[in-house]
Amino acid sequence: MFRSYRILPYYFVFFILLLACNDDDDSDNIPASACDETSTPLYQEASSILQVEFENATFTGDWVLVNDLSNATGAGFMQWEGDDSFGRPSDGLASFQIQINNPGTYRFIWRSAVKEGDNPTEGNDTWLRFADADDFFGEKNNGSIVYPNGTGKTPNPEGASADGWFKIYRSGEPLDFKWQARTSDNDAHDVFVTFNSAGTYLMEISGRAKGHAIDKFVMFDRAVYTEDEALAVNTFSTISCN
Repeated sequence: MFRSYRILPYYFVFFILLLACNDDDDSDNIPASACDETSTPLYQEASSILQVEFENATFTGDWVLVNDLSNATGAGFMQWEGDDSFGRPSDGLASFQIQINNPGTYRFIWRSAVKEGDNPTEGNDTWLRFADADDFFGEKNNGSIVYPNGTGKTPNPEGASADGWFKIYRSGEPLDFKWQARTSDNDAHDVFVTFNSAGTYLMEISGRAKGHAIDKFVMFDRAVYTEDEALAVNTFSTISCN
C-alpha cells in the first residue's frame, strides 16, 4: 500500500506531460491575441504567398465571430451583422499588417459566403483597401484595368468605390464558402496589389453587406503561382509581433 502511494505522483506527472505533448499547437497560425497590447500582429509573406485566417485581427463594429467549423478553418469565420454600408466605407473597420519579403504583383482572393437570405447578389460583399501599396487595381483577362475612386487613377469600376476602397464581391452559387474576390459590378475584374519593395503594408477592410461572411484570404505573386497552385497551399503564414 505504501508503495502505491509513492508511485501515484509519478503516474500523475506522466499523465500531465502526455496531455501537453498531444495539445494541438498550430504554430503557423498564432492568434492575433498572442501579441500584447504594445505590439501588432504582423503577417509574414514567404515564398511569394500569404495565407491568413480572417478572424485573426482586431475587429470593430458589428463583426461577429461564428464558431462554425463545418466548412471553415481556424476558429470559424467573421460575419458582418451591422447595417448595410453601401455608400461609403466607415463601419466595422479592421486592419492587417502584412510583411512583404518578395516584391511583386500579388493577386488577392478570399473565401467567403452569403449567410443571410438566398440571393447570391445580396449579402455578398465587403470593402477592401491597400492605401500604401504601390498599386491596387482590378484586371480582366483581356487586359482591362480599373482603379478605386479617390486615387486619381482612371478608369474606375462600375458600382461603388470611394477613397481608395474597392467593393469586393462574390457571385453565383453555392451560397456557402468558396474562393472568389471580384470588383466592378457586372464587369468582373480580379483584384491585384503591387508591392515594389519589401516592407510592411496595411490591408484594411470595412463592413458593407449584412450577412457577408469571410473565412480566410490568400495573396500570391501571379508571376509565381496560378490560382489553383496558390489555393492548394494549406500552410498559414507565420505571425510575428511588431
